[in-house]
Amino acid sequence: MKSIDENERGVEFNLPKKTINNLLSTGNWVYERSAENLKQFALSIEQYNVLLILNNLKGKPANLSTIQDSMTSKMSNTTRLVEKLRLKGLLTREQSQENRRKVEIRITEKGLLLFEEIEKSQSKNEKEIVSKLSKRDQDTLNRLLTKLRF
Repeated sequence: MKSIDENERGVEFNLPKKTINNLLSTGNWVYERSAENLKQFALSIEQYNVLLILNNLKGKPANLSTIQDSMTSKMSNTTRLVEKLRLKGLLTREQSQENRRKVEIRITEKGLLLFEEIEKSQSKNEKEIVSKLSKRDQDTLNRLLTKLRF
């Protein structure tokens, strides 16, 4: 019987390697569950993240830089994501009248309605993902993950 400090092949991990491997595996598991849930809305996690950012602005415009800085994944191609969502009618992308170099991006009414529908499904999915953790466990995990990054 292998110890919890071994992987499936019986290779022992030191604690930092075990911690990183566990974080990566869990992150991938959460990502896959979330991506699967968003398939029903024909959206990727990154597209959903753009809608979330715009929804949180309560009608105020954003620019590409603001959206990029707020993305969960800093590797996202924000220009491409915004264009795909614009083609779906979920947001608008307009040049500012005051500054032609500035682009204003807003969520549309269609985008808001879809976002509300997605949030119901996402909320249920998120609760299922963390269902094995108590509120205290979730608070502790969030504190530790924040501590790790900052």
